[in-house]
Amino acid sequence: MIQRIVISALLLLHAALASAQPYPSKPIRVIVTQTSGSNMDVTARLVTPKMAELLGQQIVIDNRGGAGGLIGAQIAARAVADGYTLVFGGASSMINTSFTYKDAGFDAIRDFAPISLVSQQEAILSVTPNLPVKTVKDLIALTRAKPNTLNMASAGIGSSSHLAGILFNNMAGLETVHVAYKGGGPMGFAVIGGEAQWCFGLAAAFAGHYKSGRLRAIAVTSKQRAPLMPEVPTVDESGVPGYEYTTWNAFLAPAGVPKPYIAKLHAVIQKALADREVNELYLAQGTVPVGSATPAAFSNYFRADFERVGKLIKMAGIKPE
Repeated sequence: MIQRIVISALLLLHAALASAQPYPSKPIRVIVTQTSGSNMDVTARLVTPKMAELLGQQIVIDNRGGAGGLIGAQIAARAVADGYTLVFGGASSMINTSFTYKDAGFDAIRDFAPISLVSQQEAILSVTPNLPVKTVKDLIALTRAKPNTLNMASAGIGSSSHLAGILFNNMAGLETVHVAYKGGGPMGFAVIGGEAQWCFGLAAAFAGHYKSGRLRAIAVTSKQRAPLMPEVPTVDESGVPGYEYTTWNAFLAPAGVPKPYIAKLHAVIQKALADREVNELYLAQGTVPVGSATPAAFSNYFRADFERVGKLIKMAGIKPE
């Protein structure tokens, strides 16, 4: 009996000492919901070295791409909520999959604790150079003259490029043919080759194609012009007032991570994003580092985007598969 009491006391003491250790006391794994070398992967790797320096612990990137980011999000949702597994994802992986899969394997609102936004990116309305279109008004006029003949490419059903196109068509009153490809690369090459006539692609991903003339950039989807391409007007100022569609990348944790850990991670992310070198790296990639005022502010943003995406999915008539 005495031996049991001693063992129990030792176990309690060990647990107390473990909980008293400063966080983090070991390396942190960050699950990135896209493959190595992808735009999201690059975005994560620009900020994590500074975060590691500020935290005094190594941050290990674990790329888990596939199924539009669903695989990585599933792994993160099931991870132990101890603060040593985080997820770096965007709307496509953390939100869109909730509407495009019958069983995503997680509840986007319930199973994650939002920590902070990291960046926002606008998309570029791009057309094949052979199309007699140089402005948004040109594209609208041509599409209205030839309804359901121009092909709008996307990176997949329910992807951000698809939803950006759905919103554009709805607001401009256009009828086009949607052609879904397996990723942003194939989507871009389809427009370059003339298989599709236009698409919405990330500025950073397509920058080389614009410079070479293989793609023509006619408008950006943000409210302000893109830092990487300031000469290109916005969709809003080009004939579709009120249009705006941006994508984001952010850090989240499995639900249940202690609030003090979330608060510390949030503070470190803000400091890392404020670092001049990190800031310049993002801007050079055509990405705007944004951060979040508080974890609660990002949580509100996340919920609002969940509702927005749900409406666009419904507008597109997408059925979960």
